[in-house]
Amino acid sequence: MPPARVPATCVAPAQPAEPDTLRTQAPARDRVLAGLRAGLPYGAASLLLGLSFGVLARPLMGPVAAIVMSTIVFAGSAQFAALAVLSAGGGAAAAIIAGMLLNLRFVPMGIAIAPSLRAGPLGRALRGQAIVDASWALANRGGGRFDIEFLLGSTLAQYPAWVGGTVVGALAGGLIGNPRALGLDAIFPAFFLGLLVAELRRAEARPVAVMGGAIALVLMPLTPAGVPIIVAAAAVFVTAGFRR
Repeated sequence: MPPARVPATCVAPAQPAEPDTLRTQAPARDRVLAGLRAGLPYGAASLLLGLSFGVLARPLMGPVAAIVMSTIVFAGSAQFAALAVLSAGGGAAAAIIAGMLLNLRFVPMGIAIAPSLRAGPLGRALRGQAIVDASWALANRGGGRFDIEFLLGSTLAQYPAWVGGTVVGALAGGLIGNPRALGLDAIFPAFFLGLLVAELRRAEARPVAVMGGAIALVLMPLTPAGVPIIVAAAAVFVTAGFRR
């Protein structure tokens, strides 16, 4: 006896794949290139920020140290925090601690992205070096998923720009003058504001973004540099964990 046929009207239509799912199913090379294109605007901002850092760092640490720092550290907020300590008369130890406090925000970011890293220990460690604020946010696909190839492409657009900007600023700082006179000091807050606006497009991210921003604003006049960011990041991390 032949099997009963199911009427076509009873067959549920296939649901279209989510855009982010389609994107993560694309070939790795295409996702790297997509990340590279998405990271270009942030690369332009990194170029100007690196230029500003090079100009400001040259009289405090010399051009070579400034270039080496940008090449190895590649963390604008931490490097500017270290500069602020040095310009205020603080020593190297205090500058390093200030930078470390700001870079502690990468701990919860690394924990969040860890499940999406499919390589071995060495591969995971190398890919982890590409985690910067903009790339992390751009690669976020929601639900705890991150497109690692997209992240790598985005960072590839920013790293050369940051180092190149530092080189130009450190070597030609005398010709550029004070970055504030050119309005370059406004780029940093605008950079992070752009990341925040992008995150606020996702409904599930709005409550934690508002909470993190409120905590940071309250603590800024009361605590040393770096502490508001760490406390806000820790609160957001714990809250997001409970929500899951």
